[in-house]
Amino acid sequence: MQSNKIKKEHIKILEKYKHLFEILENYDKTRELPFQRKRIDITLSIRTINKLKELKEKTGKPISQIIEGKFI
Repeated sequence: MQSNKIKKEHIKILEKYKHLFEILENYDKTRELPFQRKRIDITLSIRTINKLKELKEKTGKPISQIIEGKFI
């Protein structure tokens, strides 16, 4: 009787937090979390860099957040 109650609680928890368990499962495979940040080097034209700097001044956001916002 007690074990059925525990199993139901386990299933309820697994269903409620399924997305978190998937993130952890993926972490076990890749050693990366989806919200981790990673530094990369890219080459941009001077014109693009200047536009990004202008957007940075207008919005007050860091350039990295401006770039990420275009892809999310």
